[in-house]
Amino acid sequence: MPAPLSVSLDSIRTDGWFERIGEGIGSFQALCDIVGPRFFAFAMITGARITSLTVDRRNPDNTLVDFVVGPEGAEAAEVDAQKLSLADFRKRLVSALITEEPIAEPPKRVTDLEAVQLHVGVRYLLLAPLYGYALRELTVEPEGSRIRLLHDGIEETYLLSAFRARMRAHVREELERVTRPQARGAIELSRVAEAEQAAERGDHVRILELLGAWPAPLAIFLRTPEGQMLNVETRGLIARALGLLGSACIVLGEIGKGEEVLRLGVQYAGDGPAASDIYFRLGAAMLTDGRAGEAIGPLRRAANLGAPGDKVWPLLAQALASRGRFMAAYAATIEARSAGATADAVAHVTGTVREALGPAFVKFEQQTARS
Repeated sequence: MPAPLSVSLDSIRTDGWFERIGEGIGSFQALCDIVGPRFFAFAMITGARITSLTVDRRNPDNTLVDFVVGPEGAEAAEVDAQKLSLADFRKRLVSALITEEPIAEPPKRVTDLEAVQLHVGVRYLLLAPLYGYALRELTVEPEGSRIRLLHDGIEETYLLSAFRARMRAHVREELERVTRPQARGAIELSRVAEAEQAAERGDHVRILELLGAWPAPLAIFLRTPEGQMLNVETRGLIARALGLLGSACIVLGEIGKGEEVLRLGVQYAGDGPAASDIYFRLGAAMLTDGRAGEAIGPLRRAANLGAPGDKVWPLLAQALASRGRFMAAYAATIEARSAGATADAVAHVTGTVREALGPAFVKFEQQTARS
């Protein structure tokens, strides 16, 4: 029996491909808001290039999508120009992606990367990062190839056929999510109270079930005259909901999506009563993601808008210290203690500042304590 052939997938991984393409598309965020980010990615995978959108703000499913299918740069006679409603366009994309295709012959050599790509399946290589899968290794065995991967940081191994079926299931669930009656209906503000109860229980999945379909229609609604005329109370309630949803996404490992939701929450909150909480959540998420410099702005804004000082100032101190702004970080620790934060909450930052600035700071600290 031949020995298993193990092939590293590092050289053909596609992590972040969708985001990188988006950097070169000026209308990327608008298309994601209207079509849905994953459906926009599905369009790229299937080769459907969106040429224009006629948005129906009253019923987003009736938005008209003009698209072409064919090689990019081909003559007009060589491409198939089509127009569908957004609902039908999404169904067309999903239908194309869930059609099972035969598994190509396994590679004979670890250096035959084209054979590896065809064996795993190009569409599956592109779908995997959309759902938090980072492919690590392919093992070719007589009884069937296996894929070793990380899913949201947890190592898992699947038969290649099972991995492909899992990807198709994710695609199918994406369509089911947006076609559920609650996803297509009006935003039900009564769900916010239930989502807050779920947050108190730490049930982040339930928050996603209650509010997961809100961002796309809310992003569109915000651009309408009706959206601009919402009263402060309703805008605040929507912002609170988006804050809960954004934090739930982040806890569940979808950091990019969570930040997008929180940024939408910032737009709804304005300078209203919910704004400090939204900015605090956004800054905390950036800090957790290792982006201390980006976190400083939202955390300062949260502090200025009245976020609880014992929560926001320790995080702001941490962010400032991480960027080498030691005196500002020390000032933030003083603000934190004044607001009721414990010494333990700022001990690490204080120690970092003391070590970085040396004896002169220790003397200054002692003088400050005596005064």
